[in-house]
Amino acid sequence: AVVSTQSTGEAMRQDGGYDAIVAAIELMGKKPLEHIIEYDPTGGEDNRRRLTGLHETASIDEFSWGVAHRGASIRVPRQVAADKKGYFEDRRPSSNADPYSVTNRIVMTICLGE
Repeated sequence: AVVSTQSTGEAMRQDGGYDAIVAAIELMGKKPLEHIIEYDPTGGEDNRRRLTGLHETASIDEFSWGVAHRGASIRVPRQVAADKKGYFEDRRPSSNADPYSVTNRIVMTICLGE
């Protein structure tokens, strides 16, 4: 099971916000291990069993993203790509993830550059 996490910001919801969405995803792609560790209370061990690259999951060893791509680490909904604004969905957090830890890691990466 997964706790998909939808992320957005004011700039992402404005007209032309797709550029901000892509920029945020690219920042997250630079720190995949940090996210995997925070997205799983066992430090990534539960996610290692789940994120195999099979059954509509991304591989734990490879960061990916795509529009309407259910097998990617991060999915951008088709309507968001069409509207050029909205949100993105991180599909990596495990079902037993602490939502505060997940949110903290996303904010640290996208907003604080850490």
